[in-house]
Amino acid sequence: MEIDIMTLFPEAVDAMLGISILGRAQERGHIAIRTHQIRSYTTNKQMQVDDYPYGGGRGAVMQADPLYRCWDHICQEAGERVHTIYLSPCGRVFDQQVAKELKASYERLILVCGHYEGVDQRFIDECVDEEISMGDFVLTGGEIPAMALADCLCRMVPGVLPEESCYTDESHWDGLLEYPQYSRPEEWHGRKVPEVLLSGHHGKVDDWRKKECYKRTMTRRPDLFSRFDETSLTTKHDRKVLAEAKAEWAAEQE
Repeated sequence: MEIDIMTLFPEAVDAMLGISILGRAQERGHIAIRTHQIRSYTTNKQMQVDDYPYGGGRGAVMQADPLYRCWDHICQEAGERVHTIYLSPCGRVFDQQVAKELKASYERLILVCGHYEGVDQRFIDECVDEEISMGDFVLTGGEIPAMALADCLCRMVPGVLPEESCYTDESHWDGLLEYPQYSRPEEWHGRKVPEVLLSGHHGKVDDWRKKECYKRTMTRRPDLFSRFDETSLTTKHDRKVLAEAKAEWAAEQE
């Protein structure tokens, strides 16, 4: 997967996405994340990328032309129009299902990071294919959302993580929250690791983890659990585990 990020702060983005797991994945050629300094595509000596908004009001708006020049350079380099996402509080809310959709649909993406009061609507109309939001809140710029989106997509690329279960077993993949995790020592501050995790019985461990996924989701995100498709449980054993989880959860609420 290739991701091009248009930003006023490429150093900040590179510093985060060029280290650890994603940094190693880039070195091995599994993914490519490139940042592009929008200021480099201005036509004035001041490298100005913003101006006052028509109609009045506070702040400034990023101009369409430097954004377009940067976007066009990337598309020319790719040899085709690249699916372009503007990180915006006005877009559809990003979640794991959106991430799966993007990963399955596109091998290359352009992410546009806005700043100030936003970007000229004419650039959005001409070059942006969709807007995506991280949630119902506002940030000072699009860099943090762009990094979050890139990280989420890239970790699903084969070779980035050791194996597929590294992300399919985590929260939200199947509409549930992840089970609790424990490490050494077996007892810490009087708190013990659940006995089942020390049993060495893989079947019992799997059942415990699945039940904890159900119970945690019911407690913390009942909205998610209400959308969980119980018909996806095709075996009698899986349905039994869900029933036990519901019973245990109900008992814990009393």
